[in-house]
Amino acid sequence: MEILYQRGKASAAEVRDSMEDAPSYSAVRAMLSVLEDKGHVKHAMAGLAYVYTPVVTGAKAKRSAVKHLLDTFFSDSPEQVVAALLDVSSRSLTRAELDRMADMIEQAKREGK
Repeated sequence: MEILYQRGKASAAEVRDSMEDAPSYSAVRAMLSVLEDKGHVKHAMAGLAYVYTPVVTGAKAKRSAVKHLLDTFFSDSPEQVVAALLDVSSRSLTRAELDRMADMIEQAKREGK
């Protein structure tokens, strides 16, 4: 999906060529087919190739993925997610990033979220 979001559209061969340690062409086609069955992508014919485009916006996909992560691993607790993120990335977060995160939290408090 990341490749399709970056490119806007791509054939299975283009998706595979954009991947590091890419699986077989057949595996990429199968993955795109599953994504299409789930309604995440659609295809159109371009010559003899299927060209895939995302159906869901990147922002909506991110929200859905975070919601799934939250429900599956963190008992629907945003606090646990933030704690895990800080634990994993605390060594690499800059002071400016931490300040921006604190600003987001303060804004959410003001808005009553």
